Amino acid sequence: MKLLLKQKMFSWFDSYNIYGEDGNIEYKVHGELSLGHKLKIVSPQGEELGEVKEKIISLRPTFDLYEKGKKIGSIKKKRFNLFGSAYNIESLGWIAQGNFTDWSYSIHDSNRNLVATIDKQLLNLTDTYVMDIVSPQHALHVLMFVIAIDAEKCSKSKND
Repeated sequence: MKLLLKQKMFSWFDSYNIYGEDGNIEYKVHGELSLGHKLKIVSPQGEELGEVKEKIISLRPTFDLYEKGKKIGSIKKKRFNLFGSAYNIESLGWIAQGNFTDWSYSIHDSNRNLVATIDKQLLNLTDTYVMDIVSPQHALHVLMFVIAIDAEKCSKSKND
């Protein structure tokens, strides 16, 4: 299953549409006013499916994940990694590893099975990510990861 996250060009808050392989909108993401990033994931019909909230007080970038209002875990950036960024996706037992440019990621489960690959497309006016997800049941969680790393990069660029 492939998904395409494409940010909107002009938006007061983070706003994305996520498209399926057929070009139809599969998910919508809307940012909300808060300290740190707070992003809600909804179905095309407006049903809330998930939320990604940045923890403000944390030694390393951390995002809490919620599915239908219930906290399901966190994404934490690993402290030291020689080649690109790495993240633990707690509660799912996943590890995401970026390449040296941090434009491509692979996510593996605790048995080292591939869950998804993510590639940032470079020649676009807005941030655009392609997610190739092995099992459709993991689509929402992979999307949460992509939203979190994009938010982390946005926060980092504002602080640089």
